[in-house]
Amino acid sequence: MPLKKHFNMKASCNTARAGELATPHGTVATPVFLPVGSQATVRTLTPQDIRDIGFDMVLANTYHLYLRPGIDVIRGLGGLHRFMAWDGALLTDSGGYQVFSLAPFCRIDDDGVRFRSHIDGSEHFLTPGLAVAYQEALGADVIMALDECTAYGDPPEKVREAMHRTHRWAERCLKAQQRPDLALYAIVQGGTFPDLRRESAEYLTSLDFPGYAVGGLSVGEPKEVTWATLEETVPRLPGDKPRYLMGVGAPEDIVAGVARGVDIFDCALPTRVARNGALFTGRGRVNIRRAAYARMDAPLDPACDCSTCRTFSAAYLSHLFRSGELLGLRLATVHNLRFIYNLMKNIREAIIDGTFDSFRKDFLDTYHTTDEETRVAQKKKWLRGREKEGG
Repeated sequence: MPLKKHFNMKASCNTARAGELATPHGTVATPVFLPVGSQATVRTLTPQDIRDIGFDMVLANTYHLYLRPGIDVIRGLGGLHRFMAWDGALLTDSGGYQVFSLAPFCRIDDDGVRFRSHIDGSEHFLTPGLAVAYQEALGADVIMALDECTAYGDPPEKVREAMHRTHRWAERCLKAQQRPDLALYAIVQGGTFPDLRRESAEYLTSLDFPGYAVGGLSVGEPKEVTWATLEETVPRLPGDKPRYLMGVGAPEDIVAGVARGVDIFDCALPTRVARNGALFTGRGRVNIRRAAYARMDAPLDPACDCSTCRTFSAAYLSHLFRSGELLGLRLATVHNLRFIYNLMKNIREAIIDGTFDSFRKDFLDTYHTTDEETRVAQKKKWLRGREKEGG
């Protein structure tokens, strides 16, 4: 069955947009944040937990699911929705970023990418056609074209070559698609070079994909570079198609991204920092292990309506983390995701009301952000740890 109109704009406030994604598994209000369930699970939570928090769409990782348990296993068990007992919308990535960042060996040419599994060292070959076929077999509502990722600091010659290969692969992905009911997004590349970003956006939009992602950002570059690059890219994407900023999930960055016209975000940061005891509040991120919370007989954030804050004191949360109890990871994850859900809800309402600019100012006036030096250092540390752990 052909894909119906995938994106419907409902309101705008300057460049910020509120809309809806039409998917086979329901309508998703935008701007939207997608919790990351790399291995068909958002860590520590059940699908019902995700629904109770308020989310209608999550992200799963094709690379991880291809390696374990295997695409054929999931297809044989009824597809990814049934396998993970999730009845909402799903987005899967192509697996390209994980191949380039996790595989201990990776060789790229125009045909595709040959890599070794970070799990057992077995050799695999991924092509644009296979990336699409695997995602169609999983049955996600939104699927991604295979792209070639580059690192921050790579020379322009290398970035240009990778961008042109990404364009050729995007064409092959379009030709390989067999399921018109799924929305296939292209990924704009070009590093942090404005001329390459413009070229990539203009070329890929000429291919008329249902949606467009901006890849290759939030990989260690300074924030001002991220936003400058986004400002070169987003205005060149079609206004009637969704815009997806990959790998961005800090609250202040979501607000900044929406202000620049982004509709979709995903990132493991809210759940990852939660498992390390870092919790979002209206004042900024706090460490629940700090002594100040050990005797706090009140919710961590009195303004929060999550089940964690409605039920437990900050002192109890602090105790769980200090004691190494697994319940702490679950309660903190619920809290951080509900914080992000409420942020997206409030952003959308402000766009519809025409008050987003004042909302943005008020939020940034009260939300204490991590300083740039610390943020970059934390990102590099996470990337190193991720490479060791394989995700």
